[in-house]
Amino acid sequence: MENINKIKSAKDINYKLKISFEEAKKDPNFKDMIDKINLSDDELMKYTSSLEDAVLEYENCKGCKGLVSCKNNINGFCYLPVLNDGKLSFSYVACRYKNKLDSDNKYLNNVTSFDIPREIKEAKIKDIYTDDKNRQDVIKWILNYVKDYKKGVIGKGLYLHGNFGCGKTYLISAMFNELAKNNVKSVIIYWPEYLRSLKSSYSSSSNDEFKDKYNEVKYAKLLLIDDLGAEGVTSWSRDEILGTILQYRMQENLPTFITSNLNIKELEEHLSITTSNKLEKVKAKRIIERIKQLTIDTQMIGENNRK
Repeated sequence: MENINKIKSAKDINYKLKISFEEAKKDPNFKDMIDKINLSDDELMKYTSSLEDAVLEYENCKGCKGLVSCKNNINGFCYLPVLNDGKLSFSYVACRYKNKLDSDNKYLNNVTSFDIPREIKEAKIKDIYTDDKNRQDVIKWILNYVKDYKKGVIGKGLYLHGNFGCGKTYLISAMFNELAKNNVKSVIIYWPEYLRSLKSSYSSSSNDEFKDKYNEVKYAKLLLIDDLGAEGVTSWSRDEILGTILQYRMQENLPTFITSNLNIKELEEHLSITTSNKLEKVKAKRIIERIKQLTIDTQMIGENNRK
């Protein structure tokens, strides 16, 4: 009796699938899609619902004018049937607009970033805000640096300090992205979060993660340390991490850029941890001297674009 019920249930399911499939075939777009798949109707009807979804997304793509107007479930992708070795499956396939965007932005793979907002990651020279006259000298310097670097003239980086939200990080990131088009690799790190992550990986059972994170920054062809001075200073972060990174980069003449809300004098006080201890003052001074060797001290006071 049980076997009979199972057979009856299977026939009912098969019948319902057949009805749904035949109903779906009344749609010429559905019919057009399944005619291109080399499978029998008995096989195709098992995928009626998925095929209907695929038809809808494919039709959306036909009239699409760009990623902004994409109506599909995943922006820039179309859900399509794929036949492999007689088996039907479904996958998301990138559209022509997504492929073009990926191709145009491929150079961004040359820039490694850590805890940096998307807006900064995708910064472009052409999008730099130029109306604020207080930023013009720095913008001019950056444009000249790009030209010189492409010619093989590699100079010091910047210690760029100024008020909150005036675009310090954006400017340098735009410069890195411009150089990335020439296959120049660079690293951008948000210093406070980088330190927290580094400390966490140092405490783990394996030091491999710590070494990878540390060495990627230490040996970077171009480096931006973003928001130096916003971290909670410890002897470890100052002497073992920042100090050794800066020392190596100074010895190897590796261009290093730093942004901060603190000027050099304020940064020295910040790095001293406690101003009553002469040894701490000496250690902080040592860091400052390395920064001076690596960078040009530049101030930029501009409009706060984060208001």
